Amino acid sequence: MARKKKGTVHGWVVLDKPYGMTSTQAVGAMKRIFGTPKAGHAGTLDPLASGMLPIALGEATKTVPYVMDGDKLYRFTVRWGAETSTDDAEGEVVKASDHRPSADDIDAVLDEFEGEILQTPPAFSAIKVDGERAYDLARAGETVELEARPVTVHRLDLVDCPDADTAVFEAECGKGTYVRAIARDMGRRLGTAGHVIELRRLVVGPFGEEDMVTIDALQAALEADGDALSLLTPIEAALAGLPQLDVTSDQAVRLRNGNPVLLRGRDAPVEEEAVGVFERGRLMAIAKVEHGELKPVRLILPD
Repeated sequence: MARKKKGTVHGWVVLDKPYGMTSTQAVGAMKRIFGTPKAGHAGTLDPLASGMLPIALGEATKTVPYVMDGDKLYRFTVRWGAETSTDDAEGEVVKASDHRPSADDIDAVLDEFEGEILQTPPAFSAIKVDGERAYDLARAGETVELEARPVTVHRLDLVDCPDADTAVFEAECGKGTYVRAIARDMGRRLGTAGHVIELRRLVVGPFGEEDMVTIDALQAALEADGDALSLLTPIEAALAGLPQLDVTSDQAVRLRNGNPVLLRGRDAPVEEEAVGVFERGRLMAIAKVEHGELKPVRLILPD
């Protein structure tokens, strides 16, 4: 569970980030609300996007990679007829078209954007180029050329066509997929141009819509009783997709000292890249299993 001691808070804020706020600003807001210096988010969400931004506090930061590697679910609206420099509404129009695709036209090409596909990220993205963020280079006026890379789109559905100019989609995709690039490439494939005008993230890894909490709710809890800890999600929720092992107190001591533990029993795992290790129902480490030995990778030390 989330715990607070000497000004340090441990747990996840599954934030419903508002439109217009950067991910860095959101992390700063959580540091102020919880009075903790250690925090980080599990995957950037653009300022013009809203929805789920999981923010790890304290020892939960050690579990960030296991959330970032999880699948995401987005709902987004594409406007046809214009392609922009940023592939969203923030950029300048760089291409225009009078053509508007029908719902049938769109449905006919959706499967081309599912599965493992090659995708060129937007120039305005957080990808690093020679140590610099691509969006910093692009904003400085430099030409940014990013290589296409494989990404996985598990599902891409047309949800609605409110009018001839717009279409609403849902995309369930893997790590590193840019919805803005899907909109751009789909516009080109349909013989028009397209960019994202609205984007909301609904799922990140193990966290779903029911886990999200707003800044207003956090602030209200803080003002009501001075404590917003009840709105945090436990550290171990980030590891829901990993195998879990219970260890004895003696075994936990060995792991905390950096020593491996021999796993016995017919059902004991022999090889696992990552497991959550629990002592008396409490997460105490992330470990790996090699040749039947449990070896600590990251210790969770919230106290």
